[in-house]
Parts: sequence; C-alpha cells; structure tokens
Amino acid sequence: MTMLIAGATGTVGRHLVSQLAGAGHRVRALTRDPAKARFGPEVEVVAGDLTDVATLHRAFDGVTAAHLITFGGDDGEDLADGDPLVALAAAAGVRRVSVLSGWAPTSVERALRAGPIGWLVAAVEFMSGTLEWAPEVRAGGTVSSLAAFPSAVVHEADIAAVAAVALTEGGHAGKTYTVTGPEALTPRERTGILGAAIGRDLAYVNLTVDQERERLRSFGCPLAYIEFGVALATNPPKTAGVVRNTVEAVTGRRARTFAAWAEANAAHFRN
Repeated sequence: MTMLIAGATGTVGRHLVSQLAGAGHRVRALTRDPAKARFGPEVEVVAGDLTDVATLHRAFDGVTAAHLITFGGDDGEDLADGDPLVALAAAAGVRRVSVLSGWAPTSVERALRAGPIGWLVAAVEFMSGTLEWAPEVRAGGTVSSLAAFPSAVVHEADIAAVAAVALTEGGHAGKTYTVTGPEALTPRERTGILGAAIGRDLAYVNLTVDQERERLRSFGCPLAYIEFGVALATNPPKTAGVVRNTVEAVTGRRARTFAAWAEANAAHFRN
C-alpha cells in the first residue's frame, strides 16, 4: 500500500510522514518544492501542486490511501479544484482519505462527500500556532492577544496520529473527527505555561479590538484577514473550548499537553 501525503513538509504533514514511515509503511511525500523536503531515503518525494491537478498524475499513480489538505498556493487560499482532485484520486484507486480541514468546508470536502471515497476531517486549533508569539516574547517578554477564550489546542503530532490510524486501519470511512488537546486553555494560561517552559516571566496583554486591528495591519495582513481574525477572537466557535477524547479513542494514547509542546519548542522563544 502506497500512501500519498499532501502538505508533507507542513506542520502536520511532516509528523504524518514520519509516523507512517517509522511504522514501515510505503510513503510518498507530495510537495511543491522537493528540494526543501528533509526525509530519510525510505520516503519517496514527488513534486506536485494541489492548485494544478495536471501536475498530480504521477503523484497519485499506484496510491491506495491519501492525506489531503484543503489549501494551497503561496497565500494558502482554499482549494477550488476539489472535484477534479477527488476524481483523480478515485481513478487512481485511492480508497482511504484523511483530510486536514479548516474553519469552513472547501471544494475538497464537498467533492469527497459526493464521491465514493471514505474520509475524515480533523478540525482543530494547533498548538504550533503559539509560534506566532515568538518574536514578541523574544523582544519584550510579552504576549498580546485580543482573543481571551479557552481553546482546546492540540499538538500537531496528535492530529497526524489520528490521520495515520484512519489511513492504515478500517472502520473510519465517512467519519468526522474533531481532534483536541487534553485541556482548554486561555491565551493567558498558555502564556504562563510557556513562561515556565522557557524559564522567563512573561506578561500577558489583552488587546482591544482597535489594538488588534493595528497589530495585524503592522504585519501587512489584508483587510479581509484582519476582520476575520477580529471576528474569530470576539465570537469564537462554541466548540473551541470543548475537550474531546478523540486522540485516545482513535489511537489508544493520551493527547499531548501544551506543557509538553512548550518544553519541546522552548528554543523558539529564547534569545
């Protein structure tokens, strides 16, 4: 069984490639730039662009299971070619698919729902999003955020672990898995945990809406992204702070804590 992993060099994809290859599975890593891939010789690396299905025929040749993402291109826009992408996968003989989904369905999820391939969705907030705090933490020892709600942030390796089970074992077709961490934490609480991990007292700053807009503008973010960020921070999904046991139920292992993530990534926050 050959497994194709899209977004193989990304936050979740690299963990999924490592976990599958480490378990002895035949893995084909899909990336737009194979020169940037850093995998062992047991992993086959192929070039392809999810925004251009014509570049993917070789990647899907002989594949029976695939992990897909729903965004692509330089700007990470939602994929608009879900129908031809899923049609190519089905024609190639793919029978199991895991999908890393975002806040809202894209053409990929819609095409899979209408097609013959079993699939699942992992909808989460990544612990790795905390890396966005690193420049501010290094510069001034502060974390500034408009969002103040608790979120059951999940380790990216746990998302990969759930996807790995779905790709290698039966019984998961058609299921939607919401994957979370083991606890719901506010940004203030995560700031305290991160400070303990790096050995530094960090101050949490709760921004106003205007301050958040200005912060995002200073990063060069487009208006639509700024307003999306403000809306999400002030009106989060009701499920954001709901802790689920998906990781343990699917993989048989407890979900990793944010404290463990912070310890493993502490170097990013130190000068």
